[in-house]
Amino acid sequence: MKSRSESLIRLKKFNVDEKRRQVMQIEMMVADFERMASELDQQIEIEQTKTGISDVAHFAYSTFAKAAMQRRDNLLASANDMRSKLESAQDQLAEALEDLKKVELLDQREHDRERQEQNKLEQEAFDEVARLRSRRL
Repeated sequence: MKSRSESLIRLKKFNVDEKRRQVMQIEMMVADFERMASELDQQIEIEQTKTGISDVAHFAYSTFAKAAMQRRDNLLASANDMRSKLESAQDQLAEALEDLKKVELLDQREHDRERQEQNKLEQEAFDEVARLRSRRL
């Protein structure tokens, strides 16, 4: 029984670790997308300052700035999409943690039950020794 519960606990811990890694990876991706979008914002501002045209509808507006805006918008859309995946991954992590706690609690109860049974057997043995001694006297 012990090896089964220990194996189950190891499996649940592995599952929790895997879910944590997924959450961290998604968080890093969102941060990277936002950082790249911010850098593109800076490049767009620099380009607009350099050309002196900030109106996107202007016929001479920089094609580099237009392309950078499109890329920035795509990055922000990807970051938003990843946030929904992050929520899902966080929910899965919470479930995995809950499962681990349940298994650990069951294992602890089993250990407590075994310890109580062992204590009961020892007490019965001590009682028997005491009875035998009292008969001798």
